[in-house]
Amino acid sequence: MTRRRLAIIAASVVAAAAVVSLLLVAFPRKAARPAAGSATAVSSPAAPLPQGRKIKAQLFYVSEDGGRLISAERDVAYAEQPIDQAREILNAQLAPVAAPLVSAIPAGTVLRALFITENGQAFVDVSRDAATAHPGGSLNEMLTIYTIVHALTFNLPAITAVQLLVDGKEVDTLAGHIDLRRPLSKNLQLTTEN
Repeated sequence: MTRRRLAIIAASVVAAAAVVSLLLVAFPRKAARPAAGSATAVSSPAAPLPQGRKIKAQLFYVSEDGGRLISAERDVAYAEQPIDQAREILNAQLAPVAAPLVSAIPAGTVLRALFITENGQAFVDVSRDAATAHPGGSLNEMLTIYTIVHALTFNLPAITAVQLLVDGKEVDTLAGHIDLRRPLSKNLQLTTEN
């Protein structure tokens, strides 16, 4: 991501925060609904959603042969706002899993922040564990990245591409192989439905 692009995103986030702050003071009831078409940002962890309603989401795990991702339908907490639903899906995807499922996400990785632009690009900021605890190798790196990309693009049609950030910063790669300097779209060749 270029410095100009980072500056634009940062300025958008600051402006959105200022507007939200103003709305919370002047119009408390209306502040709960963000303006349509605006960029949305949510930092994690956020306040837990009320227990109850769930949705079915496709989450992605390493196939038995280790060469692709398989989808598995899981219950995920329902959220009314798309940004909140994206956060719930990503937190479910990043959570540890029980055998026989195998996660491509390095243990300890957590969602730090999530931004969705008006044109459907999601910027996912994960903790540094995603890189420092990564086992390496181009296939493992690809599976890790597309686990996150697919968790959002398969479940939320409004999200068309995902760019991964690590510890609040743009990175060239996660483990030295896959270019992360631009948003990535679905890669259907990597995924098999279970």
